[in-house]
Amino acid sequence: YNAVMWAVKSGVTKGTSATTFSPNAPCTRAQMVTFLWRANGSPKATGANPFTDVQAGSYYYDAVLWAVEKGITSGTSAVTFDPNGICTRAQAVTFLWRAAGSPAPKSMNSFADVPADAYYAKAVAWAVENGITSGTGGGKFSPDATCTRAQAVTFLWRANGSPAVSGNAAFSDVATNAY
Repeated sequence: YNAVMWAVKSGVTKGTSATTFSPNAPCTRAQMVTFLWRANGSPKATGANPFTDVQAGSYYYDAVLWAVEKGITSGTSAVTFDPNGICTRAQAVTFLWRAAGSPAPKSMNSFADVPADAYYAKAVAWAVENGITSGTGGGKFSPDATCTRAQAVTFLWRANGSPAVSGNAAFSDVATNAY
């Protein structure tokens, strides 16, 4: 609830309608990068667009270009970003970790489903150390699982220090004791 409230009040995202947030809906790659970009002040990107599937005028255009410019993402290939693709939990924490400057974790995690040589291993360890995630239970992180909209804004809220929020959400699908 606090993460969703923070995201809405700080301009990171809006609901999917005037009365819903759709917390369990999949977060797309475009949404995740846009949430991160907005949380960083929506800076103007100056680089060229390397992607054929990111069109000028799309809501995520500047966000994706900023993320490429900052080394947060290089896309799913040299010429594609896959904006409508589902963002996995591994991709979400990797975007956050790279946005934070890719700091070296003090120790590696012990999740059974995070191989030490995975591209996201250091990001997951950093996220655990910083209280951004504690996994999905049973000693697992579930790196390939879909990152939901609620998980995306919760990761981002925690990465920003879990700032206090006040007021009420007008979302019928976000319980006050959730997230």
